[in-house]
Amino acid sequence: MSDTVRQFTVAPDDDGIRVDRWFKRHLPDTSFTIVAKWARTGQLRLDGARVGPGDRLVAGQVLRVPPAEPVRATARPVRVRPTLSEDEAAFAREMVIHQDAAALVLNKPPGLATQGGTKTTEHVDGLLDALQFDLEGRPKLVHRLDKDTSGALLVARSARAAAFFAKAFSSRTAKKVYWALVVGVPSIEDGTIDLPIAKQPGTGGEKMHVDESGEGQAARSRYRVIERAGNHAAWVELQPFTGRTHQLRVHMAAIGHPIVGDGKYGGKAAFLTGGISRKMHLHARRIRVDHPDGGKIDVTAQLPTHFAESLKSLGFDAALGDNMPPDTPPPPTREDIKAKARAHAKTVRKARRGERRGRGAARD
Repeated sequence: MSDTVRQFTVAPDDDGIRVDRWFKRHLPDTSFTIVAKWARTGQLRLDGARVGPGDRLVAGQVLRVPPAEPVRATARPVRVRPTLSEDEAAFAREMVIHQDAAALVLNKPPGLATQGGTKTTEHVDGLLDALQFDLEGRPKLVHRLDKDTSGALLVARSARAAAFFAKAFSSRTAKKVYWALVVGVPSIEDGTIDLPIAKQPGTGGEKMHVDESGEGQAARSRYRVIERAGNHAAWVELQPFTGRTHQLRVHMAAIGHPIVGDGKYGGKAAFLTGGISRKMHLHARRIRVDHPDGGKIDVTAQLPTHFAESLKSLGFDAALGDNMPPDTPPPPTREDIKAKARAHAKTVRKARRGERRGRGAARD
């Protein structure tokens, strides 16, 4: 174990992050408890001055770190990712439909999970080592798609880009447009679904449901019918305004038009006859998000084979898609209207107080 004091220059990708977050990125074996102890005893220094775990770093500053402390025998072993085969690496690269210095956009095929989990060993996250290209750092996931949902998936190529995109998704400035085939035809051709969603009890969190008891999280989606096949199926464009788990699937099933192939939420009614594939017909068609270096990333992902064949089989005209701009703002909720009214009333009250003070000063 080295007993030498270490010095690190804060990189541009780490500009603005907290000290404890810097350790999690670069020295993950150093626990928060140790970092806090070093800060408390004055051993941790930033440009010579004492610094705390919650302080933020600026690119170019020099962080002085004490010698590493002995690792306890009970420490967890470091998990080593398996080396990818040539076929796996080639498969990963074939998914790339956009590449720049900050981001990649992949066209994820249906059936491939975004991240690993119990009994899930094949996933996008496990393939990211093949997508470093000309950069040293490993790409980072910033959002996810369900295993059976295909389409555009954004991946950050640096920690700075990951933080930027994560903020875009959390603040809902990133826009996503999906295509889906649904059973039946909605009576309203362009509508908004505003139904709260919660985990369904007894499913271990594996399934969601509409919950209007007050326990559900607010969830809003817009749909637009692109084309219909009689009364038994419709091709719709979907735009989620919130990001709840399985949101689009739950919402479409809740209004009586489950996504074709989604037996989890539509049951037997989610499958069409006539040779239509039983796979999920939900595709992330387009993603649009601000770029960390200015401008926008705006990428469209081609349909998987089964979805394209189903459109053709039902007689739909693919040229009719892509008409709804992803910047379409959501209609205001009751809460939005109330908040706007409260803000207006507050402004009026302030103006009136100012007028009264003005009249009082004039009398003096």
